[in-house]
Amino acid sequence: MATRTLLLLRHAKSSWDDAGLADFDRPLAPRGLKAAPLMGEEMARRGWLPDLVIVSPAARTRATWTLAAPCLPDLPEAVFPDRLYMAGPDDLLSLVSETPGQIGTLLVVGHNPGMEEFATMLASVQSDPSALRQMRAKFPTAALARFEWQGEWDGLAPAAARLTHFLRPKDIARS
Repeated sequence: MATRTLLLLRHAKSSWDDAGLADFDRPLAPRGLKAAPLMGEEMARRGWLPDLVIVSPAARTRATWTLAAPCLPDLPEAVFPDRLYMAGPDDLLSLVSETPGQIGTLLVVGHNPGMEEFATMLASVQSDPSALRQMRAKFPTAALARFEWQGEWDGLAPAAARLTHFLRPKDIARS
């Protein structure tokens, strides 16, 4: 049975400066412009390299991926399904379950509250206690949750994946 890795990256901090912009079109704030590549660098440093990336089509999620992607040694295929925009936990589970079998590591770049609810739903009792505590307390912008489990993508179920790490930009910020 194959070991699968799921990386859930919440988009980096977005800007609310232009009140006339639709939510879908909001860009990243200066803090987000710094955090997104930082998280990409950290994924590369740890060897957490996605084979496929699923990105919400919203401006802030696309920008997060665009800034994180060049930090990886190899650029994986990225897809931008409309249904990922503001998806809830059940929608995210359905989307992830459609991942092709040859994909070992999947990265999803999305939004709260769905990402936080999905991550909490997936976490098994074998999860790292510290990572789980941090994740349940708050899933801030540009935070990254890393899960592992044995099986196929279409077999992923609630409480079936082990949360191994939960990283926030402030945990890895470089001075």
